[in-house]
Amino acid sequence: MNEADLGYFFENIHDDCRVPCPECSTERKKKNIKTLSVTIDGGDCLYQCHHCGLSGRYNKPSIQTQVKPQKVRAISVPSASNQELINEYLLSRSIDPLSVTSYSVVSGTKYFNGSGEMDAVGFVYGDREAVKWRSIQGKNFTQDGAARTLWGIDQVKEDAKDIFIVEGETDLLACASSGLENVVSVPNGAPQKVSNRKVDPEEDNKFAYVWAAREQLEKAERIILATDQDEAGIALSEELARRIGRAKCWTIEYPNGCKDPNDVLKHHGAEAVRKMMESAKPVPLEGVYSADDYTHDIEHLYTEGIVGGASTGLASVDGLFTVVQGQLSIVTGIPGSGKSEFIDQLMVNLARREGWKFAIASFENPPPLHIAKLSEKYVGKPFFEGKTERMSSDEKTEALDWVTDHFLFLEQRGGDSATIDSILDRAKQAVMRLGVRGLVIDPYNYIQQSSKVDNEHQGINEMLTRLVTFARAHDVHIWFIAHPAKMMTNQDGSTPVPKGMNISGSAAFFAKADLGITVHLDKEKNVEIHCWKCRFKWVGTTGTINLDYDIPTGRYSDISYGDFVPSVGSGGRSNDWHETGDDWDF
Repeated sequence: MNEADLGYFFENIHDDCRVPCPECSTERKKKNIKTLSVTIDGGDCLYQCHHCGLSGRYNKPSIQTQVKPQKVRAISVPSASNQELINEYLLSRSIDPLSVTSYSVVSGTKYFNGSGEMDAVGFVYGDREAVKWRSIQGKNFTQDGAARTLWGIDQVKEDAKDIFIVEGETDLLACASSGLENVVSVPNGAPQKVSNRKVDPEEDNKFAYVWAAREQLEKAERIILATDQDEAGIALSEELARRIGRAKCWTIEYPNGCKDPNDVLKHHGAEAVRKMMESAKPVPLEGVYSADDYTHDIEHLYTEGIVGGASTGLASVDGLFTVVQGQLSIVTGIPGSGKSEFIDQLMVNLARREGWKFAIASFENPPPLHIAKLSEKYVGKPFFEGKTERMSSDEKTEALDWVTDHFLFLEQRGGDSATIDSILDRAKQAVMRLGVRGLVIDPYNYIQQSSKVDNEHQGINEMLTRLVTFARAHDVHIWFIAHPAKMMTNQDGSTPVPKGMNISGSAAFFAKADLGITVHLDKEKNVEIHCWKCRFKWVGTTGTINLDYDIPTGRYSDISYGDFVPSVGSGGRSNDWHETGDDWDF
């Protein structure tokens, strides 16, 4: 890198940190891995990449006088505004200026890329947290500061039963102009990366405002989602419902030709906006749907066909099953068979390949030890000293940063017994805070049964129903690990493969599972993965595959056959093979 490039790169770095390397990150599959260590030494930046080896010292003369930036830094807000200009802008959108005076709207002249300086109105977030500017003419946008909270959240009443969430500031003002209270707008609009109306995991960090407003959202009885009716707006609505909980989310139906509340106000008036919001329907509609509710999904099936779930990162396992959000997997196996290690491998693969985030309630793995195990699978080297090369301190630090970004641990520190209610309550917070898409509960026998049930079977049945409901409501895949009952050995001394009906306590483990998995070791200690139930054929099939297991790193991998190894696809079930030699022909 030349001096100018270095200056641009280090301009906004004011403290010791780790960042993606500007030299090699663009060429790597995971472009956001933080491999460049930066240390501030007086007026210089010392840097070293632990991947490509880039290193050196960059002199930054102004660094000594710069103040370490805060997470939220107050910005300058115009002290005087042209109210006539603001009123003109609002009236052009049929918004009554007198009805929205409680909202902080300012005016000024701003520079917009490609358009130059223009008259603009600004929407002030928080206590000078940010100002989002919009040009009076055209559709130019810019922003001072960084908006991180819901606009209007400070005006939501303490006892608000309904909270309305819209996609833009003018939509909020349109609702307020129509007489609606307790309306908020998302700070960063709809997500940019959307596939089949679902938000890409890379967009998860943009939803921090949900966690910041959790107290108000949890107090309300209903959350009415009034986002735009394009693909991105629908994906935004789906993600908000997933994080907040579908049980309390409602959605609205727009009149023909309208895509947002401001459109409705301009074309149909304030009364139409109120009626539209008051006619909101629950999401889901208490389990009752018409064929019209599935129009988009049917169209997707017609054009794209059935697509499997996310790849497990192991080609042979993908040939058996894939992973779908909103489903419950029951995982069993005799003690010491590697159930937890296998699920850890799936999580690491999904986090690396798909960007998924996870919440873990593990009662047999203390979090520090569990983090060490996840780090081993991430780095591919042992965490502790042993016969093989141990991960370096830098690799350990990189792994810890990565685990921190993708995993939360639900720990019972108070000494009280874990209940399914306490686990799901914390899991809901994890969904709201980090956007987790996977939940692991390991194992079942540490969960205290409710005193209200008459027998173990009833308690297990109710608990599994709760898990299925939670998975569907929050679009989370749940792996629930349960030990089998003690099994008689075969005449040759081997242990039979336990399946769903062998799990201790109830046949409900088989009945409620969307996916049933057994991790088993045969007499020769070979790893077998059995799928004994798959509710949907497009997700997987029943059967058995074998995997290799590396003891030092805890990694599972596909078995190679001569010069052939399975090839991992981008999702969906596949038994394709990747050729690495000339002697095999499948």
